Amino acid sequence: MLRHIFQRLLTTIPVMLGVLLIGFLLMQVVPNDAATVRAGPTATAELVEEIRRELGLDQPLYIQFGLYMWRLLQGDFGVSIINNVPVTTELAGTIGPTLELMFASLFWSIPIGIGLGTIAAYWRGSVLDRAVTAFSVAGGSVPVFFLGLMLIWYVGFQWQLLPFTGRGGPLWTAEGWKAIALPALTLGGTFIAPVARMTRTAVLEVLGAEHVRTARAKGLAESAVVLHHALRNALIPVVTLIGLQIGFLLGGAVVTETVFSWPGVGRLAVGAILSSDFPMAQGTIIVLSLGFIIVNLVVDVLYVALDPRMRGH
Repeated sequence: MLRHIFQRLLTTIPVMLGVLLIGFLLMQVVPNDAATVRAGPTATAELVEEIRRELGLDQPLYIQFGLYMWRLLQGDFGVSIINNVPVTTELAGTIGPTLELMFASLFWSIPIGIGLGTIAAYWRGSVLDRAVTAFSVAGGSVPVFFLGLMLIWYVGFQWQLLPFTGRGGPLWTAEGWKAIALPALTLGGTFIAPVARMTRTAVLEVLGAEHVRTARAKGLAESAVVLHHALRNALIPVVTLIGLQIGFLLGGAVVTETVFSWPGVGRLAVGAILSSDFPMAQGTIIVLSLGFIIVNLVVDVLYVALDPRMRGH
C-alpha cells in the first residue's frame, strides 16, 4: 500500500505544475493590468510603469513564471494588490470556513445517498425504487445556485427559520450550526443524487453475487446480508465516485459561498477575480487545486483498503 501511495504522490507533481502554469497563463489574459489596478485610476503613466517594473511585469512571461515558481517554493504567495495583505494571511482565514462547509455538507448527504441507493436496490422495481430514481434524476439536474436561492427565499426570508448570510461561528456552537445549515443543505443536496444512483447500481450487482447467495443459504439475517456482505463490497465504486464528486463539490462551494456570503476560499476567489487581484486569485486556485488532488489521493488509499486485490500491487 505504501508503494501505491508513493506512486500516486509522484503523479500529483506534474498535475500541480500544470495547474500552476494554466492558472498563471489565465491571469495573463485578464483585460485589467495588475500595475494599473495597484496604482489606481488616477495614476500617471510613469507611476504605472514604475509599478510594473517593481512587480516584474515588464519581464518576458517565462521569466515571470520562473520567478513566480521560485517564490512559491519559498512559501511566498505574494501580496494582495487590493489591500496589501499577504495572500497566505487571507487564505489562512478562509480555509477553515470552507472545510467546515465541506464537512457539514458531506456529514448528512453521504449517509442519505448511500441509504437511498441501498433501499432502492433491495426493493428493485417497487414504487420506492422508482421514487428514489426519480429523486436522483431531479436532484442531479438542479443547479446549486437555484437550490440555494430557493432555500434563502423560503427558509430564510419567508419563514425566517435560519440565517442565510455569513458565518455565525465555529461548528461546535449552536450559532455556527444555524448559520451553516442552509449552505450545507444547498451544497449537500446536489451530492445525494449521484451517490444514490451509483450505490443502487453497485448494490444491485453485488446482490446477485455468489457470496451473497451463500450468506443467505447459511441463514444469516437479511440485514446482515445486505449491510455486511452486499453493501461492503458495493462501496468500492461508490467511494471512487464520492471522491470525484467531492472534487467537483469544491466548484459548487465557490457558488454556494458566494450566494450565502460564506467567508471561504471560493468567495475569496470570486472577489479576487472580479477585482483583478491576481496574486490572491492565483493563491485561491492553488488551494482549490491542492484540495482536489488531496481528495483524489485519499480516495486511492481508501480504494486499496476496501479492495483486497489491490493490496499486493
